[in-house]
Amino acid sequence: MIPKLNLDKLRADLKGAPTKLERREFLKLGFIITGVLGGGTVLSLASNLAGALASRSAPGAGGHRYSPHYSMVVRQSLCIDCELCIEACIATNSVPSYGYRTRILEHRDEEAIGRQREFIPVLCNQCNKPPCTRACPTGATYKDKITGIVMMEDRKCIGCKTCVLACPYNARYYNYAKRAVDKCNFCFDTRLSKGETLTACASVCPTGARTFGILSDPSSKVYRMVHQLETTVYVMRASAGTEPNVFYMKA
Repeated sequence: MIPKLNLDKLRADLKGAPTKLERREFLKLGFIITGVLGGGTVLSLASNLAGALASRSAPGAGGHRYSPHYSMVVRQSLCIDCELCIEACIATNSVPSYGYRTRILEHRDEEAIGRQREFIPVLCNQCNKPPCTRACPTGATYKDKITGIVMMEDRKCIGCKTCVLACPYNARYYNYAKRAVDKCNFCFDTRLSKGETLTACASVCPTGARTFGILSDPSSKVYRMVHQLETTVYVMRASAGTEPNVFYMKA
C-alpha cells in the first residue's frame, strides 16, 4: 500500500536538497504545471506549491541551443506499468540489478472511486541548466555542446556522488562495475550514435507513452506535441530552474 503523502514534509523537501525516493513512490507535489503555447510562449497556468513559478525559458520558448536538440514527451495517462521500457533500457545499456536509468513511479488516490492509480515514467531530464554538472568537481559529467545531452565521462569520475545529491530528479546512481556514476543519456552511445532514431525505452513502449525526437525540428512529433494548444504540458520541478528537456502531458 502506498503511504499517505505528508504534505508538510514534501514542501520542506522541495525547498531543500532532493530526497531519496523509493521506486514506487510518486512525488506528486514535485510537478509544476505549465502550458506551452503554439507561439512559443511558456505560461504558468497552475502550481501545486504556493509561490512556485514555472520556468519561462524552457526549450520551445523561442530558439534552440543544440542541433539536434533531443527531447522526450511522456504522455502520463498512457503508461500501463508494463515495464517493457525498463527491461529494454537494462538490456541496451547493461544496467546492473541495483541500478536504473529509468523508472516508473506510482500514485494511488485512496479517495477516488476504485482507488485510481497513476503511473509516470521518470528519467534524467537532460536539463539545459543541469545542477549536476555544476556540482561535479572533476568535469566527469558535462552537457554535450552539440546535442545538449548530459553525459558522463567515466574515467574522470571519482565517486564523490555530489552530482547524485545535486540532481532534483533522483536520476543518478553509482555503478560499482564502472566505478563511476551512471545515468540515462538518451541511449546516445548505444543507439543514437549508431544511426537509431529512438531510445530503447521509446522503441518498445506498446502504448506510445514515450515519444522521443528532435525538439529543434518543427516537423518532428515531439515539436508538435510540445507546441500544441489543446493539452497542458507539464515539466518536473520547474521551480528548480533546471529547464528540463523532458515534458509531461495527458494523452
